[in-house]
Amino acid sequence: MSIFNKKINPSPFAILPFKQPIDRTAIALMLVLSVLMGLLLLSGDRTAPRVREFTWENKQIGAEDTGFILTFFRPMNHSTVEENLKLEPPLPGKFSWAGRRMAYTLKDPAPYGVTYTVKLAGATDKYFGENSQNKGTPIQPFSSSFRSRDRAFAYIGVQGETESRLMLVNLTSSDSKPIPLTPKDLVVTDFKPYPDSDRILFSATDRSIARSGGTLNQELFTVTTGINPQSPGSEAQQKQPAGRIDKLLDSKDYQNLKFDLSADGKIIVIQRVNRSNPGDFSSWIIEEKKPPRRLENEQGGDFMIRPDSKSMVISQKQGLAIVPLKPEADPVEFLPKYEQVLGMARDNSAAAYVKYNSDFTRSLFILDNQGAEQEILRIPGSIIAVYFDPRKDKDNEFQRLYCLLAQRLKTESYKEQPFIATIDLKKEGTRLVGTIKPLLVLPNQLDTQISLSPDGLALIFDQSVTAANPSAADSPRNDSGQSIATSRLWLLPLVEIPADGSPAAKVQPEELPFAGYHPRWLP
Repeated sequence: MSIFNKKINPSPFAILPFKQPIDRTAIALMLVLSVLMGLLLLSGDRTAPRVREFTWENKQIGAEDTGFILTFFRPMNHSTVEENLKLEPPLPGKFSWAGRRMAYTLKDPAPYGVTYTVKLAGATDKYFGENSQNKGTPIQPFSSSFRSRDRAFAYIGVQGETESRLMLVNLTSSDSKPIPLTPKDLVVTDFKPYPDSDRILFSATDRSIARSGGTLNQELFTVTTGINPQSPGSEAQQKQPAGRIDKLLDSKDYQNLKFDLSADGKIIVIQRVNRSNPGDFSSWIIEEKKPPRRLENEQGGDFMIRPDSKSMVISQKQGLAIVPLKPEADPVEFLPKYEQVLGMARDNSAAAYVKYNSDFTRSLFILDNQGAEQEILRIPGSIIAVYFDPRKDKDNEFQRLYCLLAQRLKTESYKEQPFIATIDLKKEGTRLVGTIKPLLVLPNQLDTQISLSPDGLALIFDQSVTAANPSAADSPRNDSGQSIATSRLWLLPLVEIPADGSPAAKVQPEELPFAGYHPRWLP
């Protein structure tokens, strides 16, 4: 037999055809998976799109918080998001996009003391929203909430247990009873709230020293308010109880006079006089975690830190000067035309300056950050306080000023009639024109102080009565040094919308059940 005709037994390692049931099952499964993968690649990811992050979730926002961001897990169809995003109560604003991030910028500051809900349902992803054959996958419904800060203010008490003490009132709280922040042994003379409302910077004198006539022994302190807003973008802080006091500056070697706090809360400027050398009068700066230092060659009078927290405006013999507080700020700039600065827009876009005229009138000028100036008011009397309305017009221009003014009366002796007014601003070509509208005429009391709420919806002001006879040295005193017998606080709402849609009635001030002076809203 030929070797070529010999039958050879197959090797046990030879490859056999797939005839076993398990092999057929595996092949079928692979084919099915391949088809499914192909369909998935052709159709895209069909899981519902979702919101990945909401920057205001469970936060408390203030007037400086101008917008929130929604970040999505995938690119979205912009129009479907904008059409379906709901805020309750409504907050007008505008949209902008950067990839998967949507920003919503508020037109005006959110009214304080309100809880808001953000809802989004019905929006679709980007890749299918433009295809008429396929409207895309609806977003997984999203709902979250945030809150605006409490409507709160501080003032200095004038009677009984509250006399000369720093007091706090939270109008949003169910119990709006005033809370004393400082002890009885301190006579508070002035204060400035920190931007997060968690602390207040104040000057005070030990009551025993004040009683002996030591009114120029003011020291600088901070006190906690018990408010912890948990602002967006800030780290969570442990809530501090109200009334915890820390001393920042003593009066051993220097008398401490006027002071101001920067908008970011990181810089304090204070005027000081050397006790050993009264001619040594200058401004000092206190920065966070740094010892106080002198601002060289910056003698002057009244001053105000600008909203950029980088410079200040200070009155000098030749007018006003804008002085840098930080190395990156612009160099010194002189404004010889003006004698006083009274108010600044929160975004540093403009400031209100006062000019004294030769005819004994005073003019109010608006000077913007481009150097353009415009006289908008001339009055035979006084311009005492000016606030820029934080609410702006559709072109994002400031539209209104709130002012405390005093009109000179036609009497034999010199008298002025104070009143609260608005000045509505509008542009006529390149000119800025102001229309004055009186809101409230006040009694003949020029020591009235007003404060505009951070959301621009209310004014608070005091109405003090001076004592006929000199009182104790530690009694409350106004800016003129007169002893205050009593003082009432008033709230003036600036917006009133009737529920039935009828024209708004003329607003009337509401007297608050607290005796005090020098009220200031918390930011």
